[in-house]
Amino acid sequence: MLTARDRLARRKSRPAIVGLHRALSRLTSTLTVMNTGAHPDDEQSGMLALLRFGMGMRVIVACSTRGEGGQNTLGPERTGALGVLRSREMEEAARELDADVVWLGHGPDDPVHDFGFSKSGPDTLARWGKDRIIERLVRAYRQERPDIVIPTFLDVPGQHGHHRAMTEAAETAIALAADPTAYPEHFAEGLTPWHVAKYYLPAWSGGGDTYDDEVPPPPATLTVTASGSDPLTGASYDTLGEFSRGYHASQNMGHWRAEPQTAWPLHLKLGGAAEADIRTNLPANLSEIAALLASSASAPLRAADAAIADAIAAFPDGAAIVGPLDIAKSELLAAHAALTRPEAELFGHRLSRKLAEIDAALIAASGLDILAWVEPANLAPGGSGQLKVWLGNRHATVRPVLAPHLHAGTLTSEGSVTSIPLLVAADAPITNAYLPGYSSLGGNGAVQVEVTLKIGSHAATELIDTEEPVQIVPSHAVSLAPDALIIPLPAAPIDHTVAVQSDAPPQAIAIAETPGLAITRSGNGFTVRADAGLSAGRLTLPVTIDGAPAYNLTPIAYPHIGRTHFVRPQALDILALDLVLPQSRIGYVGGGSDRVGLWLARMGADVTELDAAALEGDLSAYDTIVIGIFAFGTRPDLARAVPRLHRWVESGGHLLTLYHRPSDGWNPDVTPPRRLVIGSPSLRWRVTNPAVNVSSLFPQSPLMSFPNRLSANDFAGWDKERGLYFASQWDDAYQPLLSMHDSGEQPLFGSLLTAQIGRGRHTHTSLVLHHQLDKLVPGAFRILANLVQKS
Repeated sequence: MLTARDRLARRKSRPAIVGLHRALSRLTSTLTVMNTGAHPDDEQSGMLALLRFGMGMRVIVACSTRGEGGQNTLGPERTGALGVLRSREMEEAARELDADVVWLGHGPDDPVHDFGFSKSGPDTLARWGKDRIIERLVRAYRQERPDIVIPTFLDVPGQHGHHRAMTEAAETAIALAADPTAYPEHFAEGLTPWHVAKYYLPAWSGGGDTYDDEVPPPPATLTVTASGSDPLTGASYDTLGEFSRGYHASQNMGHWRAEPQTAWPLHLKLGGAAEADIRTNLPANLSEIAALLASSASAPLRAADAAIADAIAAFPDGAAIVGPLDIAKSELLAAHAALTRPEAELFGHRLSRKLAEIDAALIAASGLDILAWVEPANLAPGGSGQLKVWLGNRHATVRPVLAPHLHAGTLTSEGSVTSIPLLVAADAPITNAYLPGYSSLGGNGAVQVEVTLKIGSHAATELIDTEEPVQIVPSHAVSLAPDALIIPLPAAPIDHTVAVQSDAPPQAIAIAETPGLAITRSGNGFTVRADAGLSAGRLTLPVTIDGAPAYNLTPIAYPHIGRTHFVRPQALDILALDLVLPQSRIGYVGGGSDRVGLWLARMGADVTELDAAALEGDLSAYDTIVIGIFAFGTRPDLARAVPRLHRWVESGGHLLTLYHRPSDGWNPDVTPPRRLVIGSPSLRWRVTNPAVNVSSLFPQSPLMSFPNRLSANDFAGWDKERGLYFASQWDDAYQPLLSMHDSGEQPLFGSLLTAQIGRGRHTHTSLVLHHQLDKLVPGAFRILANLVQKS
């Protein structure tokens, strides 16, 4: 449930007059355009804003993954939790564009997921399952019936493999969607073949500081051009797109441009000859549909189009808008009933969509003020809650629309608020917020409210979403601190305390036992002691509540997406490994995007997290200072402390910097003690295969041999990738320690560099150590232990 201030802020940001204008502008077009991409934030937002707000088209974003394999500039969420965050960002970005979303992948446990950077389209398709992703796109085409499909990226060398795969799949699926013999299981579900009329490729390069398209884009056959600005806000369409992109905050999206983009060149690959407008040869409005009909539906369609024009001309007078919309609905109903069967197959979905959009516009014009929320917002299996519906200024009929595992009780009303009891089935599934799609017309989530209002001669109906998405959560959540223990071998007879936080009775909580470990209850937690029989490796010990699996629930809350969470089965992980720590006093400066400081502490290192005051204090108390990823870009206090850090290095300190992007406040001549350039575009300066061979260039270096002698075994079992944002140039003072490369490419030497600076040392690494630590890869702990030794 939103706080009072949250609710006021949300209502202030969504004025009714904007909603009314957007509802009316939908009625001007009968076309649907689908923009395909691989990750949340791949959509071409400025162009979509023009197509939606400037031309009235329905806009759909088809996204293959949840972005769970990417980075996060906001906080610590990674993998599944990041997928939840980025899904919510995509939904809010779509809300800003008044667009719909079709998800083709459903989180990290689905084969179609973001497994990290890929340089190969075929490899990506193999990992996703080529037929799987194509079938899902065919289904999306048949369900949503887009007239136009436009991928954001080209399928060319130098481009992200996920982008290449999605573009190939988007084109392949067009012919199959129209094929009456392809995927016959769709027809059993009521779907029918659909012919996408136009398929465009972007006639722009997808390069930049990340990618490097090796071939030029195809020639433009059409340029979609914005003439003027959005009539409601006065903002350029490109700026409206940036309003939307600002919701992709975890990817640092949303930028002000003094010179907004006004043209988007496209290459028509499938669907006809040269054209002057993207709408050419398509049924762009009701009157153009009428011109294509032989039935008696033509006249009422023209009458409906004229009435819609009258309603738009009456804006913003809601009372004057209602009458023409009432006429338009009557004429549309008559036209729909008069369509022949072949006409209904081609145009029936357009009229049905327009009827739903007219209902939304009628309700907006009526001035109905409505809010819906659930108390509590999170419901547990076998539990209960209350659906609350507030009607501020009109009487309307409300009806709950619930997921199958939810049941409604008897409605009661008190003043302007209607309360509806909700009961949750005992076997209701506990899932994460990976909804299959998002609809701009509402009807999203497990709990919705159908509101029906008599307006004119018709009853208008609309689905209202709850203020916050309702989720099913475990009855009791369990949190362990720590949830992973790092035990150097041979194991010392040391007690490790695991604190338990839960609202379940302490005696009901248990951790599975295993040979080599003694686990005893200690107060509300547990004590874990290893014995000599503990073998090297990783153990995952499930946690139970009264014998049933326990869950960990991680809250996710940011102003731009509201509150959600990530839920996973709770377990205690034990990593036993051959590990020796250096006798170093370590300072850690985090940028909020990694947990390296936490892992250093769990390893048993003497580590202190450094805040702004500490960076201004006496740095001589530390032998080594570790700078977390992105930190120079997210910590202004760290940027100010650069000269002091350099003097500390000259005096004998060891500065270890983890990878940064060029945009993360990294000035190659100022940030490091000696010149060090981060390679761009990053596609050229990364190794994406986590299993490629790593060559040690200077194995006798202390960083490679002390206190742990590193070998190829320390690079075994890595996840996702080896590293990224490798250095491309460096001062002669730096010595590269490793060489590696993806298949078919030249060796890269910028993943681990070290330099003697005065009496101290600077070491810079682009290895994805932070991710490997989170995945409990043994070698990452041994490498990190070596890297934090004294200079």
